[in-house]
Amino acid sequence: MRKKYIIALDQGTTSSRAVIFDTGTMEVKYIKSKPHKQIYPQPGWVEHDPEEILAAQVEVMREAVRDSGISPCEVACIGITNQRETVVVWDKSTGKPVYNAIVWQCRRTAGLCDRLKNDGLQEVIKEKTGLVIDAYFSGTKIQWILDNVPGASEMARKGELLAGTIDSWLVWNLTGGKLHVTDYSNASRTMLYNIKNLDWDEDLLHKMDIPRSIMPRVVPSSGIIGETCEDILESRVPISGIAGDQQAALFGQACFDEGTAKNTYGTGCFILMNTGKRPVESRHGLLSTIAWAIGSEVEYALEGSVFNAGSVIQWLRDEVGLIKTARDSEAEAEKTGDTGGVYVVPAFTGLGTPYWDMYARGLIIGITRGTRKEHLVRAALESIAYQSMDVLEAMKADSGMDVTELKVDGGASANNFLMQFQADIINMNVIRPKIIETTALGAAFLAGLGTGTWESKKDIQGKWVPDKVFIPSMDDDTRKRKYSGWKKAVERSMNWDNS
Repeated sequence: MRKKYIIALDQGTTSSRAVIFDTGTMEVKYIKSKPHKQIYPQPGWVEHDPEEILAAQVEVMREAVRDSGISPCEVACIGITNQRETVVVWDKSTGKPVYNAIVWQCRRTAGLCDRLKNDGLQEVIKEKTGLVIDAYFSGTKIQWILDNVPGASEMARKGELLAGTIDSWLVWNLTGGKLHVTDYSNASRTMLYNIKNLDWDEDLLHKMDIPRSIMPRVVPSSGIIGETCEDILESRVPISGIAGDQQAALFGQACFDEGTAKNTYGTGCFILMNTGKRPVESRHGLLSTIAWAIGSEVEYALEGSVFNAGSVIQWLRDEVGLIKTARDSEAEAEKTGDTGGVYVVPAFTGLGTPYWDMYARGLIIGITRGTRKEHLVRAALESIAYQSMDVLEAMKADSGMDVTELKVDGGASANNFLMQFQADIINMNVIRPKIIETTALGAAFLAGLGTGTWESKKDIQGKWVPDKVFIPSMDDDTRKRKYSGWKKAVERSMNWDNS
């Protein structure tokens, strides 16, 4: 039976999905998704149940194969993409997590980060890892679990525990505990991995009191890593692609040339720009990160991380009840020609690039007696575009490259109002591809490249198809005035919760 399908496992912040691609057309054959619970033990803390995630991911994969009518024998390979900085620590002998997964959004380790800053490690960590010191990244989350779960630190020293990001947790379980691995892109997000010498950094591990033995082996993003257990899909299927969600989206958008960039509008908003075979050091709050490794060839990217994007729309719907569905946000925003001077700064979990303020908190400013619901909804949507503008301005300053267009994907990229405003405020074309499932597509491309479905990135580039181009129409004076107001609003939100 011809192996004509690739399964992408897309394990995200709010759901686990399985996307089946036809390797001939790269069209989506079937998608199955299942949400998982968000756990908030304290303000600013965010957790997931790793076993719930695993069960959901296996369930949707099995159901996608069954409901699509394909045979497991037709599946050529599996690619995995994941929420990157979320970590799990588990018992090597039982396979049971010692604590819930600590999610990338969680701010509980802000104090540990302050300690690293007070020890003067900002420049050391930036030089070695390409990252800033922030609770966003994985290292201090692992440190917190070892410090706060009774007996965990001692078990780790004895080699009884394993730690990893969600990709590691999935691969370990899908292979029946045979493989404890992660790929270069995920490793580069831990604040523990030296992106220049391509190894776990002994000094940083020691500083955070994390035994090297619990960390996964780092493997290329594309290439056969292992096989699933037969009972997963009633057939052993190669796992041949792994990448963190944003790097997978960069690959799925075919951003293979230096200076090409994409923005993924998910729970957060993430802009990555390919910088080729060299890491670019940022002076404007960006991260230098590994994009992917194909064989021995490692490529790098600059990244700007916006913590709250799609979550802003969820907040409008679930917490404040201004809309009934995410789709309603577009219609509400278009009821008014502007925000009436209102700005929303959605610093629910602090601010990312270029501010990196763990203590910033959300703000609505500019309200008058005439402010209506549609003004607030429009301001919330515009905040997503403003945050992206902040990142692109930093990228231009750091790289010296002039980004001329922005490829977009993710759930909120389907919002035509938001995409047009994005084009207007950044004054460049915004291009939405035919397949907006580019995170899953990137995982599928990496997996297919790893099994020989495609010979090269050039083969893949020909399969990327644009759908709609949003062309800027805002005049320069309006653009400058609106962006200036945004910067003033951000200033007022910063350093709020530093008690």
